[in-house]
Formats: sequence, structure tokens, C-alpha cells
Amino acid sequence: MELGLEGKVALITGAGSQIGFGKAIALSLAKEGCDVIINDINLEDAGKTAAEVEALGRKSMAIKADVTSSTEMENMAKEALDKFGRIDIWVNNAGACTPPRPFLEMTDADWDFDIDVNLRGVRNGTRAVLPHMISQKSGKIVNITSGAGIHGGMFTTGYAAAKAGVIGFSMGVAKEAAPSGINVNCVSPGVANTGFAKNAPPGLIENFPRTLPIGRLTEPQDIANAVVFLVSDAASDIVGQVLVVSGGVTP
Repeated sequence: MELGLEGKVALITGAGSQIGFGKAIALSLAKEGCDVIINDINLEDAGKTAAEVEALGRKSMAIKADVTSSTEMENMAKEALDKFGRIDIWVNNAGACTPPRPFLEMTDADWDFDIDVNLRGVRNGTRAVLPHMISQKSGKIVNITSGAGIHGGMFTTGYAAAKAGVIGFSMGVAKEAAPSGINVNCVSPGVANTGFAKNAPPGLIENFPRTLPIGRLTEPQDIANAVVFLVSDAASDIVGQVLVVSGGVTP
């Protein structure tokens, strides 16, 4: 299967974590021939991922920017374009969740944090890159959502609401952008072996794999494989969809 990714330029938000989806996505795209821009709010961590991309023989750079700031996202897109000349792939991966608690115990600050990082961040990233993609008449945008956005998240209602919003937002933008040769889609991970899992209630992560048909947690590489497919030429007819990668958990 010809993926058509050689020489493309990709930007991944929230790709500094060494055990997250973003790093796995960045390295997988680099292995397919992409130059990769690494964004994170922690520049040191972003630099570590960028160094691994370069070790694979591809160009990279690390950019510190807060996805909740539209200005910082726009400046990041401009900086990337100034250096690489184009952006072909943009993955809105950055995400975070307040500690699990009943809805009635959530503060306004909790709610605002969940919405700002997970939904506003996707909107800011998309708005920063979309004009460029429209002008070049091509582009791929993948937004990382969550099973919580499909079937709800008990004790994580703010996060679930934000991730559900990502799906609705993505479907709408996908229809607007498709005539310009741009594909917008989502990947919805299951319970995954990432930093998020370390914040789960005691016993949940250890016992959860037994409830899954596949018998294991979703790994970052599983998500990276899905993203690589969606940004490839093989997925040119896929528009406004949610690819669930969850080990058999159905929406």
C-alpha cells in the first residue's frame, strides 16, 4: 500500500510526553518519511521527541506553545511555515483531564480547564493551520478524541463533554474543508497505557484489560498506526469520521 507520506511536513501538538500518543505519532510519521514539528507546553520534553525524529533522519523542531491560546497557536503555525514552507499534516493531540470527581463536586475552574485544553485547543490548532491548507488545496487534520466523548465518562464529565465537542466540531469542519482537498477526521482511543492511566483510581487499570476482547490496554503505537493511515493517501475518501481504536470496546 502506497501511503504517500514521503517529504510531507507534520505538526503534532502535545508530543513531548515520553509515554504519550504524540511521541508515538511523531516517530511513526518520521519513519514514513515526514519531517515533524513537535509542540508541547514543556519545551524540554518537546526537544527530546524532536531529537528522536532527527535520529531517524528527518528534519524536526520543537516549539513551546499553549494550545489554549489562539495567539500562541497562530504564532506556532507561522514559525513552522517560516522554517518548513508548508504544513501537510496537523494532529491535535494535546489533552488533559482534571482529577476524577462527581459532577456536582466539579468547580468552574475544573470545567473550564477540561474544555479549554481538550476542545478550545483543538479549535485553536485547526484555525491556525486551516487557512494555509486551504491555500495549498491539500491537508490532513486528525483530532484525538476519546471513548468518553462517545459513551460518556463517569466522574470525568467535563472531559467527556469536551471530547464529545471535538467529534461534533470535527464533523462540521470536515464538511467545510473537504471541497478544498482537506481531510478532517478523529481517532478515539480506548483506555490506554499512557500517563493518563497513572491518574486512574487504584485497581482500575490493572483489572480493565480482563474486560476487553483484546485482553490488553491500547498502546500509543496503536493510535499512531491509526493516525498514519488517516493522513495517508490510502484514506483520501475518509472525511469527518471517528476511528475507534479501543481493543473491542464498542461505542
